[in-house]
Amino acid sequence: MRRLWVVVLLVLIIRPARAQHATADADLQRLMEQAVSGFRGRVGFYVRHLPTGRIASLHSNALFPTASLVKVPILVTTFDAMEAGRLEWDRKLVYRDSLLYEGEDILGSFRDGAVIPLSQVAMLMITTSDNTAALWLQQLCGTGAAVNDWLAANGFGGTRVNSRTPGRRSAWQLFGWGQTTPREMSDLFVMIREGRAVSPAASDEMYRMLTRIYWNDEALSQLPPWVQAASKQGSVDDARSEVVLVNAPSGDYVFAVMTDDQADQRWDRDNEGFELIRRISALLWSYFEPDHPYVPPEDLRFR
Repeated sequence: MRRLWVVVLLVLIIRPARAQHATADADLQRLMEQAVSGFRGRVGFYVRHLPTGRIASLHSNALFPTASLVKVPILVTTFDAMEAGRLEWDRKLVYRDSLLYEGEDILGSFRDGAVIPLSQVAMLMITTSDNTAALWLQQLCGTGAAVNDWLAANGFGGTRVNSRTPGRRSAWQLFGWGQTTPREMSDLFVMIREGRAVSPAASDEMYRMLTRIYWNDEALSQLPPWVQAASKQGSVDDARSEVVLVNAPSGDYVFAVMTDDQADQRWDRDNEGFELIRRISALLWSYFEPDHPYVPPEDLRFR
C-alpha cells in the first residue's frame, strides 16, 4: 500500500524525458487495453511508432521496479565516463572475489585476480544481464549517484538507481535496485537509437550491445529472427518488465511493458507476466507489420 501511494504521487509530478510529437492511436489503445485486461497485478505500458508518432499507453508515467532494466542507465553512464576520459574501453580490470554478487553470473565464476577488459564487463552486463558486472560498473562510475546525476541532467525525472546509492534507501525499500517508468525507459532507448545518448559513437556502440541479448524467451521470441531488435529485460519475484526497440520493415517502433505486485510469482515460462509480455510483443508486430506475418514455432525444445 505504501508503494501504491508513492506511485500515485509521482505519477502526478513526473514528466517525459523529451518532448515528442505524438498522436494517440485509438485502435492500438483498445487492443493493448484488451491484452492487459484481467492481469492480476499492476501493469503499465508505452508504445510509440517512431515514423508516425502514434502512441498507446497505460500508466506510462508511473514508477515500476527496474530489476535488470537499471543496467541500461548504468551502461550509458559508463560510456559517459569514457567520453570524459575517466574510464577506458580497453582498460584491463582485475576481478576480486569481493565483487561477487551471488547468483548465476558468468563473471562471478572468474577466479580471484583474473584480468578482464572493461568492454567485456559491459558486454556481460547487457548481453547476459550479469549482476556482478553491473554492480562493478556502477562502482567504477562513482556509485549510483553518478548514474542518477546523468539521468537528471538529461531530463529523466523518474528513473533512478537506488541500490548502493547514498540517500536512496527509502526508494530501495519500495522498488529495489532501481525505478523507472515505461515511457522514460522507452525514451532512453530512442535516445540511444537516434545517437543522442552521450555521443553518436557511444550511442552506436551501446545500440549494438543492446541487439545481442541472450535472454530472448519473451518479447524477442515473438519477433521474426531476421528482424533486429534492441532490448533489455528485468524480473524479480513479483515484477516482470521488458523494453524493446524493433527495427521493423515498415519503420521502427519502441515499447515497454512493466508489471508489479503480481499475484503469480512463479519462475515458470507460463508466468502471467512473461505471457503478457509475449502477448503484447506478438500483438504489436501484427499491428505494425501486417504484410510480414510471423507465427513462432510451437516446438519449445530450445526454450
